[in-house]
Amino acid sequence: MAMKHYPPEFKADAVALYRSRPGATIKSVAQDLGVNTETLRNWIRADDGRRPGAHSTPPAAPAQARSPVEAELVAARKRIRELEEERDILRKTARYFAGETRW
Repeated sequence: MAMKHYPPEFKADAVALYRSRPGATIKSVAQDLGVNTETLRNWIRADDGRRPGAHSTPPAAPAQARSPVEAELVAARKRIRELEEERDILRKTARYFAGETRW
Protein backbone atom coordinates (compact mmCIF):
# COMPACT_ATOMS: atom_id res chain seq x y z
CA MET A 1 0.00 0.00 0.00
CA ALA A 2 1.39 3.38 -1.00
CA MET A 3 2.05 5.98 1.65
CA LYS A 4 -0.20 9.02 1.52
CA HIS A 5 1.21 12.46 1.97
CA TYR A 6 -0.97 14.82 3.96
CA PRO A 7 -0.58 18.60 3.93
CA PRO A 8 0.68 20.20 7.15
CA GLU A 9 -2.67 21.97 7.63
CA PHE A 10 -4.51 18.63 7.61
CA LYS A 11 -2.07 17.19 10.15
CA ALA A 12 -2.48 20.23 12.42
CA ASP A 13 -6.26 20.03 12.12
CA ALA A 14 -6.23 16.31 12.96
CA VAL A 15 -4.15 16.95 16.09
CA ALA A 16 -6.43 19.83 17.08
CA LEU A 17 -9.48 17.60 16.61
CA TYR A 18 -7.97 14.93 18.87
CA ARG A 19 -7.10 17.49 21.54
CA SER A 20 -10.56 19.07 21.38
CA ARG A 21 -12.28 15.79 22.29
CA PRO A 22 -11.53 15.10 25.96
CA GLY A 23 -12.74 11.48 25.98
CA ALA A 24 -11.65 10.52 22.47
CA THR A 25 -9.02 7.94 21.70
CA ILE A 26 -6.43 8.29 18.98
CA LYS A 27 -7.98 5.25 17.31
CA SER A 28 -11.47 6.77 17.20
CA VAL A 29 -10.27 10.10 15.79
CA ALA A 30 -8.07 8.33 13.24
CA GLN A 31 -11.06 6.27 12.11
CA ASP A 32 -13.20 9.41 11.84
CA LEU A 33 -10.57 11.02 9.61
CA GLY A 34 -9.72 7.89 7.63
CA VAL A 35 -6.05 7.85 8.61
CA ASN A 36 -3.89 5.17 10.17
CA THR A 37 -3.85 5.17 13.99
CA GLU A 38 -0.05 5.21 14.15
CA THR A 39 0.08 8.06 11.67
CA LEU A 40 -2.12 10.21 13.90
CA ARG A 41 -0.13 9.15 16.97
CA ASN A 42 3.09 10.29 15.23
CA TRP A 43 1.51 13.64 14.33
CA ILE A 44 0.51 14.16 17.97
CA ARG A 45 4.00 13.24 19.19
CA ALA A 46 5.58 15.59 16.66
CA ASP A 47 3.26 18.39 17.76
CA ASP A 48 4.19 17.77 21.40
CA GLY A 49 7.85 18.02 20.40
CA ARG A 50 7.30 21.44 18.85
CA ARG A 51 5.60 22.71 22.00
CA PRO A 52 7.91 22.26 25.00
CA GLY A 53 6.08 20.89 28.02
CA ALA A 54 2.90 20.28 26.04
CA HIS A 55 0.63 17.39 26.90
CA SER A 56 -2.35 15.85 25.14
CA THR A 57 -4.70 17.75 27.40
CA PRO A 58 -4.21 21.38 28.37
CA PRO A 59 -3.86 22.15 32.08
CA ALA A 60 -7.06 23.12 33.84
CA ALA A 61 -7.59 26.79 34.61
CA PRO A 62 -8.05 27.72 38.25
CA ALA A 63 -11.67 27.63 39.30
CA GLN A 64 -13.32 30.90 40.17
CA ALA A 65 -16.23 31.35 42.54
CA ARG A 66 -19.31 31.21 40.30
CA SER A 67 -22.95 30.51 40.73
CA PRO A 68 -24.14 27.17 39.34
CA VAL A 69 -25.86 28.97 36.45
CA GLU A 70 -22.69 30.89 35.54
CA ALA A 71 -20.61 27.72 35.73
CA GLU A 72 -23.07 25.91 33.46
CA LEU A 73 -23.02 28.81 30.99
CA VAL A 74 -19.21 28.81 30.90
CA ALA A 75 -19.20 25.04 30.33
CA ALA A 76 -21.82 25.34 27.57
CA ARG A 77 -19.87 28.09 25.80
CA LYS A 78 -16.69 26.01 25.98
CA ARG A 79 -18.49 23.00 24.52
CA ILE A 80 -19.95 25.13 21.73
CA ARG A 81 -16.44 26.35 20.83
CA GLU A 82 -15.17 22.76 20.82
CA LEU A 83 -18.02 21.61 18.58
CA GLU A 84 -17.53 24.52 16.20
CA GLU A 85 -13.82 23.70 15.95
CA GLU A 86 -14.58 20.03 15.29
CA ARG A 87 -17.14 20.98 12.64
CA ASP A 88 -14.63 23.24 10.89
CA ILE A 89 -11.94 20.56 10.97
CA LEU A 90 -14.30 17.92 9.62
CA ARG A 91 -15.43 20.25 6.83
CA LYS A 92 -11.81 20.82 5.81
CA THR A 93 -11.21 17.07 5.98
CA ALA A 94 -14.22 16.35 3.78
CA ARG A 95 -13.03 18.93 1.22
CA TYR A 96 -9.55 17.40 1.27
CA PHE A 97 -10.77 13.86 0.71
CA ALA A 98 -13.29 14.98 -1.91
CA GLY A 99 -10.37 16.40 -3.87
CA GLU A 100 -8.39 13.17 -3.46
CA THR A 101 -11.19 10.94 -4.73
CA ARG A 102 -10.97 9.97 -8.39
CA TRP A 103 -14.23 8.25 -9.34
